This record gives sequence, structure tokens and C-alpha cells, in this order.
Amino acid sequence: MSHFPQLPIVSGQCADVLDILQQHQRSNQPVISFYLTADCAIPEAAARIHDLRCKGFNIKTTVLPEVLYRGKTRRKVAQYSLGSPLWPSPEYVAKANKSKRE
Repeated sequence: MSHFPQLPIVSGQCADVLDILQQHQRSNQPVISFYLTADCAIPEAAARIHDLRCKGFNIKTTVLPEVLYRGKTRRKVAQYSLGSPLWPSPEYVAKANKSKRE
């Protein structure tokens, strides 16, 4: 993996999302999309997760059938957590290696 020498630079809401995921990882708690949107004022949370994945971060998504959030049952809620290794994700490495061969 020598062609992936260091973490990419992230800023703005991507940096906020990454920081939140890292904080929750330390307490072994995944983050639901509603928390990022409503409590952390990140209106396009899924887009920021996508941006981080495009940079090679290993973010896992689980879709929960139902979540009770602020007294209401919400259906099909995305839950995010950091994978190991944090960077580069195995998918990112595979994609980079595939594009080198083409």
C-alpha cells in the first residue's frame, strides 16, 4: 500500500462528519443519519458520507428497518460507522488497482 502514503485532506462538513464518526467510534457507537442532519446541522449527510468514501475513507452503512427518534418511529434509517482500516478502504484500494491495470 505504499502508493497510499497519507490520509487525504478533508475540510468543511466532511471534516465535521469524519470527526463525529471518530468520536462515536471511540465509544463504539454508530451514528444515524438523523443525528447528523438534525443535531449536527449537516443537511446533506449522505452526500458528505459519499464524498468521504470517494476520498477512500472506510465508512460502513447499515440500513435499520425502524428507529425511534424524537418520539417518532422512522423507517429505513441509515446508520454509519467507521471500518477498519479507516483509510484506505479495501474498496478504494481495489478500485485504484483496477484502474491501474486498465
